[in-house]
Amino acid sequence: MRDVELSFALMIETKARLIERIKRSPSVESFRFRLDERVDFSPGQFLQVIFDQANRNNKGLNKYLSISSSPTKPYIEITKRVSQSEFCAKLTSLKEGDEILLRLPMGECVFKEEYKRIGFLIGGIGITPVISILEYIIEKNLGTDAYLFYSNRTDDDIAFKKELDHWQSINKSIKVYFTVTECQPRDKTCLFGFISKELLREKACDLSERMLFLFGPPGMVEEMCSVSLALECKRENIKTEKFIGY
Repeated sequence: MRDVELSFALMIETKARLIERIKRSPSVESFRFRLDERVDFSPGQFLQVIFDQANRNNKGLNKYLSISSSPTKPYIEITKRVSQSEFCAKLTSLKEGDEILLRLPMGECVFKEEYKRIGFLIGGIGITPVISILEYIIEKNLGTDAYLFYSNRTDDDIAFKKELDHWQSINKSIKVYFTVTECQPRDKTCLFGFISKELLREKACDLSERMLFLFGPPGMVEEMCSVSLALECKRENIKTEKFIGY
């Protein structure tokens, strides 16, 4: 579920066929689907997976997930932290060729090409819409200057690390800072600790001049919003989306 206003006027429902599954971390998996019809969306938007078509109000089986692929791709990808929920059981039981129903696109927390300098303060599974945005920037060769601060509990929890490392290696305008909060990281490219005012002052001194995206659990988003405001970021330049019941 998402804490956003939904604009149903521009959404469509379409069948989607599973074409690939990708393990992103021990507990996170991506699912790629080919749609029956092309659907345009903006980087950062999300969709609804509908397993219970008879009861659209079934929040246990009809869930909202971020799109973790660029609009330039010929598929739609969603990414989920695997749990013991009924929804996850349905999702992880899918085999290549199986069909599901999707409703999309949704969400106003999106990237626009006019944004020349951006920043992300992200926790855990909040990385999913960031991947859509950064992949879009890479594929469109936009040259957007981007800072990503990405916090996880342990090294093993970091999803998409290979992709993020690769993107910043081929695009010097993208800089990623990984932080690990529960133990000293084994990976020397990761920092130990939370995303703090001190870290942001040290690594991103111009943060107040950037368009900021805050995705993730409500507590994380609220804390990062407070930190951003304390660093004199403009409230109108802070775009937030809280992942609820994920």
